[in-house]
Amino acid sequence: MKVYGDSRSGNCYKIQLVLALLGKHCEWVDVDILKGETHTDAFIAKNPVAKIPLLELSDGRCLSESNAIINYLAAGSTLIPSKAFDYAKMLQWQFFEQYSHEPAIAVARYINVFLGLPDDRKAEFDAKQEAGHKALAVMETQLNETPYLVGDHISLADISLYAYTHVAHEGGFDLSAYPGIRRWLALIEEQRGYMPIAQRR
Repeated sequence: MKVYGDSRSGNCYKIQLVLALLGKHCEWVDVDILKGETHTDAFIAKNPVAKIPLLELSDGRCLSESNAIINYLAAGSTLIPSKAFDYAKMLQWQFFEQYSHEPAIAVARYINVFLGLPDDRKAEFDAKQEAGHKALAVMETQLNETPYLVGDHISLADISLYAYTHVAHEGGFDLSAYPGIRRWLALIEEQRGYMPIAQRR
């Protein structure tokens, strides 16, 4: 299997972290979105949406969307709850991540880290702060009740939300007001096989 991605991207890092925690390996193919490498004919033939990450199976089939990819890679593992309700709660958090969390926190980080906070994006960057803190507050409420997002055991819900939460400061978000989140981050980082996100080039 091959994964096309940028190791600095939280969505791509989710895949690297799941692979590391499961002790699995995939060939990694670096793709630079700032150089337009997702818009080549060859890449679009694999993913018409022209986005990373992208998983390519040995038989040529391709799968996009980070949470879909990690659900595929972790199938049958303890990272996916076996009880129907807990499984649905995992999906609930993954949908929350993509619709409420990532659009604020990841985008703010992208504007700041990848683009260097240009003047014409500062208003957008500032606008992301309120939505990002709202998402963090929702997580904080849950993590003051349970150690992980779906109870007492780590799941893909945690991986999905850890990816951008642990680098939220790079998007201007101060986590000092979220002790539950900070405890949770430490729990993720204590997992056997844990690997950190790639540093900025």
